[in-house]
Amino acid sequence: MSGPDLSGRVVLVTGGNGGIGLAIARACGDAGAAVALWGTDDEKNDAAVASLGAAGTRALALRCDVRDEQQVVAGFARVVGELGKVDTVFANAGVGAFSAFVDMSIEQWRDVMAVDLDGAFLTLREGARHLVDRGEGGALVATSSISAIDGAPGMQHYAAAKAGLLAMMRGLAVELARHRIRCNSLLPGWTATDMNLRARGDERFVDATTRRTPVRRWATPDDMGPAAVFLADPAYVFHTGDQLVVDGGYTIF
Repeated sequence: MSGPDLSGRVVLVTGGNGGIGLAIARACGDAGAAVALWGTDDEKNDAAVASLGAAGTRALALRCDVRDEQQVVAGFARVVGELGKVDTVFANAGVGAFSAFVDMSIEQWRDVMAVDLDGAFLTLREGARHLVDRGEGGALVATSSISAIDGAPGMQHYAAAKAGLLAMMRGLAVELARHRIRCNSLLPGWTATDMNLRARGDERFVDATTRRTPVRRWATPDDMGPAAVFLADPAYVFHTGDQLVVDGGYTIF
């Protein structure tokens, strides 16, 4: 059997200049897609485009803060203007923080929600508008987290945002099915990224989570790549409303 083929497809990845986002972009590019990245760090954007270009992927990176509705609308229009269309949107941009719940401020709560839930809403809304107007189907994918289904202390704002994504994607799957738009969620397990440097610095925590993971290690961002390509692959026309968990077995052990 041949591998997945995203030739001629355009994939947009928010938070795409590092971590899981860049791994998603790299995997989709390797499968033949052109890739647009959104990020707020120009230096990281440039480095990501250079890396993807060196691998033969047509790539575009734009500075876009997904908390800002005007930037999201303008950014999406620019991607369509430069790459011609968008076939798959990965609402991947996210922030995380640790705080004891009793000490968590409303500002901390809102800071996480603004990116992880509101930013995803704005991104997915623009993607849905584009795909509905084009009338050729497509895919919307939200990067959620196993925190949405598995309790983790000190991360209630993050978990609530990620659980909200699951509900939003289920609703979108039902509403947009008649437009041939597939809507799914990707739920990574513990993954070694810059966002959890603090957690990875705690040897007891890393040991506990690793021992609970049947695969006996944390994920790397590249472990999410094949799942992302699957979710973007137009061959899977009947796959929608799903929550794809990629966690090495952590949540079932």
